[in-house]
Amino acid sequence: MTGDGFGKYRSVVTARATAEEIRAVAQDGGTVTALLCDALDKGDIDGAVLTKRASQDWHAGQFVATTREEIISSAGSVYELSPSVFQLKDAVRENALENVAYVGLPCQVVAVRKMQLYPFGGRHVGDKIRYIIGIFCSENFHHEGLRDIAEGYGGVPLDQMSRMHLSKGKFMIEGEEGTREVGIKKAARYAQDGDHVCPDLTAEYADISVGSIGSEPGWNTVFVRTRRGEKLLSGAQADGVLEVKDISTVQPGPGLLQKLALAKKTMARETIDKRKSLGLFVTRDMYY
Repeated sequence: MTGDGFGKYRSVVTARATAEEIRAVAQDGGTVTALLCDALDKGDIDGAVLTKRASQDWHAGQFVATTREEIISSAGSVYELSPSVFQLKDAVRENALENVAYVGLPCQVVAVRKMQLYPFGGRHVGDKIRYIIGIFCSENFHHEGLRDIAEGYGGVPLDQMSRMHLSKGKFMIEGEEGTREVGIKKAARYAQDGDHVCPDLTAEYADISVGSIGSEPGWNTVFVRTRRGEKLLSGAQADGVLEVKDISTVQPGPGLLQKLALAKKTMARETIDKRKSLGLFVTRDMYY
């Protein structure tokens, strides 16, 4: 299917991990963690390039995970850009992995897919990438911007923040004294500049795309986009590591996600056109 703001996909469902050890540390439903653990356990992959919280004050760090424990340790979101694409070379050349899963944001997914199609500078890396899993992304932040959001608006010192997540159009910042809310519009001023020209909310070039928008709390919205992605999801479901439901049976459902996905495309096009009219440099329109 295509034409609804989500790019091409084979199916869309809502899912969550069945293992409590995963759900206890997951950002939402733990679907990505469950998929990776299942693939690793049965030898479908021998490692994954992941991003996780790397310090007490929420710096993002990228690494190569080769054990179930390392995969689970990366569960949860860090709203800071992490240059994880280069880690694929380490996974293949230093760790000698033959079947690698990569988890990244829509912009990173595009880069990795290009690496597979045009492997200049990354020879012998693209063909080792077994799965590309994309994470929904509306915007991301520099570290100091993240600090301003948490401390300036939320009143929570960054090194005391235990979790940050999106809910009903707000950033929810969890700390020692409870949860604080910060409006998306306040946080948007700290977004990376490239976010304003990115039209991709749902990681349209991944094998599987995963996020929370459209699903109930504690669940993930999952787009299956390729045959490989279909194999990964159906295998996890058959192995009993994922609970899967029809997305049309839950609220708010795909309608809200579609609204946001189309809005991001509109904003990107308007920003690109405005910059061009001012004679400013704009990255080539690779999505259009």
